[in-house]
Amino acid sequence: MRRAYADTRLAVTLRRVRSRFGISAPKVAVRTHISWYWRAMATVAVLSISFALAGWIYDAGRKIAGFDRQESEQELTALRDRLVELEKEAAKLRAMASAGESHVQIERTTQQQLARQAKSLEMENSRLKEDLAFFENLAAAEGKEPGFTINRLQVEPNGNPGQYRYRLLAAAQGGKKDREFKGSVQLMVGLHQDGKSAMMLLPEPGDSARHRFNISFKHFQRVDGTFQVPTGARITSVEARLIQDGVTRASQTITL
Repeated sequence: MRRAYADTRLAVTLRRVRSRFGISAPKVAVRTHISWYWRAMATVAVLSISFALAGWIYDAGRKIAGFDRQESEQELTALRDRLVELEKEAAKLRAMASAGESHVQIERTTQQQLARQAKSLEMENSRLKEDLAFFENLAAAEGKEPGFTINRLQVEPNGNPGQYRYRLLAAAQGGKKDREFKGSVQLMVGLHQDGKSAMMLLPEPGDSARHRFNISFKHFQRVDGTFQVPTGARITSVEARLIQDGVTRASQTITL
């Protein structure tokens, strides 16, 4: 039995050896060896040709559909040039508008100046009328007892906080024409502040600038000046006095 098993294995081995030779032997293929970089270059070339062909097909398709890249670029260039021209025109229009606004502003300023001048002339005309009426009354007072008067006392804000300007006309009446007044103007200012009333005398005692209240005239004199009141105070009344030799020669009071 061992002999039969050995014969069987030998027969199988012989068949295997025979299968490697002769007609039933495996086929052998001989191929030429190509370096990897030649393969890479060939692959790149094929891809480049493919991309170029795809681009040509894409452009051809867009042309067939009615789109031309060159014409589009020309149109874009023309649009950019037109945009530059429009921006220049817009800049010119803005400059013209600015110049027009400047002219309008100049005209508006001129009109405001003319309006102020007209108002000033109206005030001057009104003052001249008041002066005429005053001098007519002064002439009618000839022959009366000699004395002095205060007329047209005015007090108004001067533009700065707490500062006021006063105006008055002091005149001599009756008596001799050469009668002369030498003295000063004194103001009694009534104030209301923090719910309380107070009086302020100008010039104040010991004021180093009290000389600005001194006046001297023979017939008449316009007097004006400024004074300051405490911040937040409201003027209720002002009394102007002509003081000569420590005696009040004339006075006038106004209420604000």
